[in-house]
Parts: sequence; C-alpha cells; structure tokens
Amino acid sequence: MTPFDNSIGDLLVFFGKTGNVLLVLGIITFGGFLFRSIGQLFDNRGETFVEMPLFIASLLAILLLAVVSLIWSAFFGGRAGLRTLILFVAAIVFGAWAFRYAGQLLTDNAPLFRDMPFGVAFGYVFGALALIGGIWFFLQPVELDGAPRASVIFFRWAVKGFIGFAIAAFLFRLAGRYLGTNGTRKLFRQMPMTAAFGILVILIYTIVSVFAGVIAPFGQEEVLANSNIVPGGDPAVGGDPDYPLGTDQIGRDILSRLIYGAQNTVGIAFATTLLAFFIGGSLGFLAATLGGWLDQVLSRLVDVLMAIPALIFALLLMTIATAWAPKLGIPLTFFMVVIIAVIDSTRVFRLARAVAMNIVVMDYIEAAKLRGEGLAYLVFREILPNATAPLLAEFGLRFCFVFLTIASLSFLGVGIQPPLADWGTMVKDLAQFINFAAFAPQVATAPLLAAGAIALLTVAVNFVVDWMLHKSSGLKE
Repeated sequence: MTPFDNSIGDLLVFFGKTGNVLLVLGIITFGGFLFRSIGQLFDNRGETFVEMPLFIASLLAILLLAVVSLIWSAFFGGRAGLRTLILFVAAIVFGAWAFRYAGQLLTDNAPLFRDMPFGVAFGYVFGALALIGGIWFFLQPVELDGAPRASVIFFRWAVKGFIGFAIAAFLFRLAGRYLGTNGTRKLFRQMPMTAAFGILVILIYTIVSVFAGVIAPFGQEEVLANSNIVPGGDPAVGGDPDYPLGTDQIGRDILSRLIYGAQNTVGIAFATTLLAFFIGGSLGFLAATLGGWLDQVLSRLVDVLMAIPALIFALLLMTIATAWAPKLGIPLTFFMVVIIAVIDSTRVFRLARAVAMNIVVMDYIEAAKLRGEGLAYLVFREILPNATAPLLAEFGLRFCFVFLTIASLSFLGVGIQPPLADWGTMVKDLAQFINFAAFAPQVATAPLLAAGAIALLTVAVNFVVDWMLHKSSGLKE
C-alpha cells in the first residue's frame, strides 16, 4: 500500500460517514465546475457552457467519468466482453457518420441526408447490422457435434412465424380492400400492416374463444392415457401425431387447453375490462359533471388506491378471497373479476374525468343545461359521444393490462383455478420443461406456447390501439 492510499484512508476515517458524503458531494461539485469551465474555455462562440447550471455540469462530469472508467476497465483491466461491446458501439457510431457523409456526397447533398440527424443514421446502420446478423444466425447449422443448438432452432421458428404472420396480415388487408362494404374497404385502405396484423390476430382469438368447444379435440379437464408427450408429433423424439402439441404431466392435451385457455383467459379479461370501464367511466363522468364534494371524495379515494402497486394489491386481496370463497360458496373467479375491475377502474376514472372536464365547459353543454336537460342526457347524449375515441383507445390498453394481470395471478396460483384451463397456469405447470431446452428443444416448447399466446395477443391489441390513437389524433399518414 502506497503512502497515497494511506493518506486517503486516514482522510476518510477523519471525516466519518457524514463527512464522506459531504466530501463526495464536494468532489462532484468541483468536477462540474471544472467541466463547465473547460467547456467555456473551448466554446468561445457558443452559449451552451456559459448558461449551463452547475447541477447539469456535475451530472455530465459524472457521466464523462463513468465513460472513461468503462473504457479504461475494458482496455487495461482485461475485460474482453466489455471491450468488444465498446468497440462494437464505436464501429456503429463511425459507420453512422460514414453512411450520412457518403449519402451527402453521392446525392449532391440532398435534403434526406443533409437534414438527417445523427441518431437516425445510427439507427439505419444498427438496423442493417442487425439484419445481417440475423441472416447469418439463421443460416447456422441446427446441430453442433451431434447436439442440437436450441438458440438457432428457436430463432428459426421465430423468423418463420414472423414471416408467416406478415404474409397473413398482408393477404388479410388485401382481401379487406376488395371485400365488404364501402366503409370497411376504405378502412382497410387506410390501415397499416401492423393494424391489419393486430385485427387478424384478435379475430382468430375471438373465433377460437367462441367456438372452443367445437375446435378443441379434447376437453380441458380430460385426462388421457399418455402423459409428457413431446410437442411436434414426431414418434422418434417422443411425440404422437394424435397430440400435435403434446400432453402435460398428468396427460391433458396441451392444444385443447390452449384453445380453452383462450376462452377462459380472454373472455374473463374482456368481461373484467367492461366492468372496470363501467365503474370508472360512470364515476369519472359524474365527478366531472357534478363537481363539488363528490368530485373531491372520488378523486382522493382514487388517489389512495392508485398509490398502492396494482399487482401487489390484487395479490393481497385474492389471497384473502381464497379463504372467503369456499365459505361463501362463490367461485374464486368472481372475486378475481371484481377485484381487478375495481383496481383498474381507478385508471379509467382518471381518464374519463379528465376528458369530461374538457367537455363540460363547452358551449353545447351549457346550452343543454339551459334547456333543462337532466344528468342522464348530459352524460349519455353529450359527454359520452365526444369521449368515445380516447376511451376506446384506453379500452385496448386496459384490456392488455387486465389480461396480463389475470395471467400473472394465475401463474402465482390465485387466479383462474383448475380444472379450468388458463395460460398463466399452463406456464407455471410446464415451466420445468424449459430445463430440457439444451438437448431437447421440442420439449421446451410446451411452456413457450402459452407464453407466446399471451405475448401475441398483447402485441396485437397494442398495434390496433396505436392505430386508433393515430386516427383519433387527426394526424396524416
């Protein structure tokens, strides 16, 4: 240990814990002052550093010190992974600059490249490298030294699924442009590919949910003779053509439970979202229309409920309901619907109240009041039609959150109860098969099927909601 190290240690001991904090703050402040002073020295013609607050300068100094520390640790500390990452980012930064500069030279300084921000150029280069890397990884062999490469296999399945859904969405949008009424054809002509994909997935889920009893080859509670059948239907690896997606540990058909899971999970989530919007929307409109003490009481109550994390609050209430449900003779699913609806209605209340507050000050509302119209007329004939667009967009988002909450509660064991099929419960029950991914990728697909069904519907609904928000905002394509 050098004398310098001893002196620093003695200094820290001398100042104590509180003094150490003050010492660190002093060093940060001095670093910010030094950073700003150097900037002012080299930036004579600009006002960036002259008008920069000391707090911002201190944060930038800390960030600069962290970057220098990472670079030093990567190149002189022997951290190969960090060094590779830094060199990769540096290569993309240089490639972005070269891409923009080459575009300016080749296009005679066209506006596309002349006005292109550096972040956009960085995105183009990063996207190109990601595409090249994805193609290279897709072409890698699925086996290495006789052992399957699960990462390559799963990546190939994901790419094929993405291409398949993209083609299906394109054909769906193309058919919609020539079939149907004038209104629907116009809608499909304005529809982006992402929205077409979302609507197609939602339609498929809806059809599967409604006709689950007809589509499913077996019942959701039916226990078959063979258990732990590998998905894929290949007898060579433990599959069975009669069970294309295999069976679980106790012999239930996974395909049938996925289909019934759509009926249970999606159907219950839709009903819960409707109830949440009925509660939150009604109270929000009443609070905005009547105001006064009712508005204050409801708003403060909503603030208290929103201060509690939603999933933790729902888990706590569902744990209590688990003990009450058998005594009262009420299904636990009923308690889950009410609990999630009440918790999510707080978010709907805030939106409905905010939208209604902007509507109730309009002239036509005042005219309706002067005509002597009642509260029901004001809410259903004046406020609700003008609040439909934002509420519909919020309905899609709320549905996603409710859907994920139900899946999370089921995964934790307090949601939809067996023998009903539920995707969250299926992920929990089949999660152990993930451990076999290294040497039997087909086995590991069992829990991924339910998780993929959850993710696919969430993405599809968000695509449709984004399009609805774009349309309601009045922006042009």
